[in-house]
Amino acid sequence: MSDADAGRTMVDIKAVHKSFGTLEVLRGIDLEVRTGEVTVVLGPSGSGKSTLLRTINHLEKVDSGWISVDGSLVGYRRDNRATARRASGKGGGGGRAGKLYELSEREVLKQRTQIGFVFQNFNLFPHLTVLENIAEAPVSALKRPRKDALDRARRLLDRVGLADKAGAYPKQLSGGQQQRVAIARALALEPKLLLFDEPTSALDPELVGEVLDVIKDLALQGTTMIVVTHEIGFAREVADTVVFMDEGRIVEQGAPGDVLDAPRHDRTKAFLSKVL
Repeated sequence: MSDADAGRTMVDIKAVHKSFGTLEVLRGIDLEVRTGEVTVVLGPSGSGKSTLLRTINHLEKVDSGWISVDGSLVGYRRDNRATARRASGKGGGGGRAGKLYELSEREVLKQRTQIGFVFQNFNLFPHLTVLENIAEAPVSALKRPRKDALDRARRLLDRVGLADKAGAYPKQLSGGQQQRVAIARALALEPKLLLFDEPTSALDPELVGEVLDVIKDLALQGTTMIVVTHEIGFAREVADTVVFMDEGRIVEQGAPGDVLDAPRHDRTKAFLSKVL
């Protein structure tokens, strides 16, 4: 990350609502994440944390509001022609910011190559080796030469401490090793943003540290990340911003020392008293 990029807005979330049937899961989310920063999202189960992540790469469509990553709307394009007609005195409808139209599936898939997503249950292809799992997306999505993709996959395996596992299959790895492969796979597309959805929740306790160490290393290298987790110690050590969600709303956000050590909201205090 260059000095010019530092501090620039990478993720901008405005007034996002999302419901599943009659259940309102996100209730007007506003959040900004700057380039090179780590935002950790905390909250009880059912608070909307995972759904928020899934809207950022359009795995879930928002009902209202909008999300942009690196200045581009996620999942939509904006038609400003109505705005232009109104400004020129020619009438026409449309809101102040123009009407939104959903992108095609191909356009959405292209956007997702810029937004890496690491799931809690790894989601590796069981029939592919570790090396093939990492190289697959650059070849299929970015049309990279297979040799180049395999070379980069080997470098990424070394980066996450698994250079000796290139020929192994996922079932031959521990949960922690599988999650490190999943991180390397996300990095293979050279994304602008990494999303982690409770990356250690499916792991045995003794394996949690090896995954968190990889994420900490990414943070030190200036990778922009949003991490949903229950690991309070990790949040305290790595996060630039801690966000606490409850019942589909952001209740509190700020520096780790402020939110974790001196929370202002009673709901935050109650949550932390049970997990610290």
